[in-house]
Amino acid sequence: MSLVLSPLPGRAAALVPVLPLVAVPVLLALPPSGDGAGPADVMSALVVGYCAVRLVRARRRPLSPLAAVVLGLPVVGLALAAMGAASPEAALGGLCRYLQVFVLVPAAVLVLLRHRADFRVLAWSFVGLALWQGAVGVHQYVTATGASYRGETVRAVGTFGAQDVMGMATAVSLGLVCAAGIALGRGPVRQRAAAAGCAVLLVLPLALSFSRGAWIATALTCAVQLALAGLRRALKAVAAVAAAGVVLVGGFGVGTAMLQERAGSITAVTDAPDQSVTDRYALWASATGMWRDHPLTGVGLKNFPEYRDGHAPLALSSGSDVEGAGETYHRQSLLSPHSMYLLVLSEQGLIGLLTLAGSWLALLVCAVRALLRVRRHGPGADCALVACGLLLWQLTDFVYGDIGGPSTVLTGLALGLAAWWALASDARTDAPRRVAAPGRAEEAVTR
Repeated sequence: MSLVLSPLPGRAAALVPVLPLVAVPVLLALPPSGDGAGPADVMSALVVGYCAVRLVRARRRPLSPLAAVVLGLPVVGLALAAMGAASPEAALGGLCRYLQVFVLVPAAVLVLLRHRADFRVLAWSFVGLALWQGAVGVHQYVTATGASYRGETVRAVGTFGAQDVMGMATAVSLGLVCAAGIALGRGPVRQRAAAAGCAVLLVLPLALSFSRGAWIATALTCAVQLALAGLRRALKAVAAVAAAGVVLVGGFGVGTAMLQERAGSITAVTDAPDQSVTDRYALWASATGMWRDHPLTGVGLKNFPEYRDGHAPLALSSGSDVEGAGETYHRQSLLSPHSMYLLVLSEQGLIGLLTLAGSWLALLVCAVRALLRVRRHGPGADCALVACGLLLWQLTDFVYGDIGGPSTVLTGLALGLAAWWALASDARTDAPRRVAAPGRAEEAVTR
């Protein structure tokens, strides 16, 4: 009996470094506590601190030179844009948020993950969060207790509430991408079957989020994952999705007039756009106007709202309607262009966009190269598909959305998973490293 039980403490200890990362999605399952930093944001800060302590105790270099350059590149544009902020408070707040999402949290994930087993644990935590938020969202739709959409409180928003209508869509989309990547990999049959089932289940809450940007990003990402996984797996996945669509539309009546109208509006935005599309175009025009006036360094961090009206066309409304999911009716100001690329371009200028987008492009190139090597020579296809899928989803969604709200911390974790696969030397091994005593470096061991 002792021989059977003896490995358990070692296995449990092997999960310790990844558990703080898993705690972030777990805390995102809780309802938001109000304005300001939520529990998940606080936990992400603690993760960065925990990572720093581990590095000091282990006395090892935190990042490779390539990883340091790729993840540190956005700091250049951020520093210049912070100098142009309207106040020191705005500069500090904007700088901290950008560093959290695009530098510190991804770097912490890169350092704390040691092997593919850790990667999979964190990816499954994304799936778990998506299932929970999706279940809450479906309940909101069925009971008409969600956010307001076209006069009815049927929009699925999960625990994020009507103030952050994109929160549930982001969580469900990222979880679906993770589940699809695991299902298309070469892992154990039970694991792939469970992941495929989760992916099919998450289609319903994603549809009920009424988020056109999330639909487009998820559809494109899953299509690319299917193409990279091979023809046979692609055909099986398409058959499963088609069957799920028949069940959802025929059995649950998901093909409602509102959903069909929302889907149809994707291809009709230039002919008869609704007010949300009109506002988005107006905000995009305002952002490009700011960039033309301040091409290199932008108008400064957090300065988009101050410059918005001076560059916006008359078609821009005063705000968006917020109601339902526990919120009384009120108007919410439009404080960003709802495009990450245009937000960076307007506030940080061409320098900021080149450094930030350059960092993302470098990650994408390195991640795809690693995926191609794995396809030819070794295991880990599930991790490769998850990492590339998360990065592609973010880069696509940034066309239609930007950072903001409690779900933003998921962006940092997703970029961290992509960075680990693209840049970590341990990304191609399942062998965990034993945590050494303080003052000694970690040493590699095989399972």
